[in-house]
Amino acid sequence: MTSEPRVARAQAGTERPLRVLLDGTPLLGARTGIGRYTASLSEELASMPTVDTRAVAFTLRGWRRLRKVLPHGARARGMPVAARALRAMWLRSTFPPVELFAGPTDVVHGTNFVLPGTFRAAGVLTIHDLAFLDAPGELPPGDRRLPELVLRGARRADVICTPTAAVADAVAERLDIDRGKIEVTPLGIDAGWFTGRPPSEQLRERLGLPARYLLFTGAAGPRKGLDWLSRAHAADPGLPPLVFAGPGPFPAGGRSHHLGYLSDVDLQRVVAGAAALVLPSRDEGFGLPVLEAMACDVPVVCTDVPALREVSGGLAALVPYGEVDALVEALRAAVDDPHAASTSATRRAHTASFTWRRCAEATITAYRRAAARS
Repeated sequence: MTSEPRVARAQAGTERPLRVLLDGTPLLGARTGIGRYTASLSEELASMPTVDTRAVAFTLRGWRRLRKVLPHGARARGMPVAARALRAMWLRSTFPPVELFAGPTDVVHGTNFVLPGTFRAAGVLTIHDLAFLDAPGELPPGDRRLPELVLRGARRADVICTPTAAVADAVAERLDIDRGKIEVTPLGIDAGWFTGRPPSEQLRERLGLPARYLLFTGAAGPRKGLDWLSRAHAADPGLPPLVFAGPGPFPAGGRSHHLGYLSDVDLQRVVAGAAALVLPSRDEGFGLPVLEAMACDVPVVCTDVPALREVSGGLAALVPYGEVDALVEALRAAVDDPHAASTSATRRAHTASFTWRRCAEATITAYRRAAARS
């Protein structure tokens, strides 16, 4: 229940900022989707006077690096215990509570599927997708018990955040969670994507980029549909070469190029120069590359799955998963007539509604709901 002093402060208009503790572990190391989400959310929260933002890293050795990657105004805390040991304990109970290491807080936000153990703090948990349920055999050895851990956290959380309504509906149905407990907090894209320019000749030479290319961006993995993409690409020698940007390993092929992990600036230029972006995932929770490409006015071909339908807003070519001929046809159409599906203004207008400020505001709504319930 909300304490009487807090109610009194609110009525007097002098309520202190809400103390929020984020799981900042995704900020360490090379950032893919969840790392970028956590970084952008923490940046926005740190700029808001209504929130006192702190972050904690669950790692035995690397937590001190958190101080160097947090935005100005956000404070770092460490939990110098191995993440695997913490997860094993949190499967059985809420001990050790995160407040033991990070101090008192109003809300603890598990940004990466796992809700830390808490003592008095309200719990908010972000569930990005349910791929761990669909293909548990694809999880790395250290995550074998992730489904059990997520389910426990989802039931214990005061509020659950999801990036799309599609994921919210799936979480409610498959985890048997009250849909009213879930807050949709759509992700955003940085303003720099709207001014993205194709790569310069110097960048093309440095990266070995062909003059025209199809592009996949993101981390490789079984659910990304890259074997399907490779078969479709090989079926039509007339398609431009295929470029993979992100941490691999990626499928090998005579007309494919692997760029590895790129800086944000280089990635924007590589996306802006693509003939089309393709996201052939078996499943996605959101699909940031779709919006990023649209902001650069680059055609998008992606799988016809609920989250990508929702995020693309009818402005991408949607293909049934696994159908090689359909993917070939969609890639040909995107390359031959890049403006067939929409105009530049329509793509950009749709994309402009997805901002990290909007994401942060929706997340603060979740925090306040959680604090009121605890």
